[in-house]
Amino acid sequence: MGKGFIVVIAIIALVVILVMWFIGTYNNLVSLRTNCEEGFSTMDVYLKKRFDLIPNLVATVKGYAKHEAETLEKVIKARGANAPMTDEEKIEQEAEITKNVRNIMALSESYPDLKANTNFQELMGQLKVVEEDISNARKYYNGCVKLYNVKVQTIPTNIVAGLGHFEKKKMFEVDSSEERQNVKVSFE
Repeated sequence: MGKGFIVVIAIIALVVILVMWFIGTYNNLVSLRTNCEEGFSTMDVYLKKRFDLIPNLVATVKGYAKHEAETLEKVIKARGANAPMTDEEKIEQEAEITKNVRNIMALSESYPDLKANTNFQELMGQLKVVEEDISNARKYYNGCVKLYNVKVQTIPTNIVAGLGHFEKKKMFEVDSSEERQNVKVSFE
């Protein structure tokens, strides 16, 4: 056994270690990406659930607030975009629907009869539960995206990510500057 044989064995061992590291890193990235997709899919299910509640909610509100048609039409229009969309487009649509659903909730404050309507109360209760589910799904999705993005961007995993075409994912964020403002509470 000469020095040449030992060098060849060392090189083979190094290559095997690098290949195993590459395979492990690649599989880890696939797993993290799959978790992100699962998180988004879960959120998407809850968004669909809310999406399905909207026509009933709009119909109930229309009976009480006929002259608020513009607000209701915005909700229907935002809901109506049913074409195939990317995840980013779904996030944008969801933000628009959220803003318009809040407008409907605000309308109920102006119409005591609507607020007292049992059908409206039931729909709002269902919507509240769905909104909580969406909020939790967003947190899970953002947690998955955070782990994935950290792996995709850190050395040496970023080398495998680049070779495997693993792209950074967008987190679910609040787009509205109004939602980022402090809430003003007044007891007057």
